[in-house]
Amino acid sequence: MILLELFWSFCKIGFTSFGGLSMVPLINSEMLSHGWMTLSEVSDIVAIAEMTPGPLGLNCATFAGTRVAGLAGAVSASLGVLSPTLLICAAAAVMFEKFRESDFMKKVMYGIRPACLGLIIAVVCSLTATNYTNAAGSISYGAALIGVAATVLLLKFKVSIPKVILLSAVLGLFLTR
Repeated sequence: MILLELFWSFCKIGFTSFGGLSMVPLINSEMLSHGWMTLSEVSDIVAIAEMTPGPLGLNCATFAGTRVAGLAGAVSASLGVLSPTLLICAAAAVMFEKFRESDFMKKVMYGIRPACLGLIIAVVCSLTATNYTNAAGSISYGAALIGVAATVLLLKFKVSIPKVILLSAVLGLFLTR
């Protein structure tokens, strides 16, 4: 019964929050209302989840489920918090497949492409401003050289991304401060 309660609690959290820190008050409320944890224990779980790689909500669900009902609780809570996303993605995939050939969908997709390109360009511009300038606000020529070299290696020589990242890190140690 507790596994079903964990699943349902985290399923509600997944459906009613937007991920990240917005889940913390809901997790806190669910844990306290069921008497599964104290406020201090929830704070500890959130702190650990923040330090652990991966999404905060999934990490909190895993740690809280483990604390409440062991490994089975971790699985139950994790499935609960993931269920809303899985259901929405599955429904979107079905709808996309169903309407793929419709003229309306083709027009929508045609309109989305330039918007996506614009968003990518905006991200590149904002990252360029922060990644290729130093604390004084002037251009960091070492960082710019690494960026150009990485782009050439990726596009012209088709070097794998992990190799380019490693080379960029090594160059960054020597060319920038």
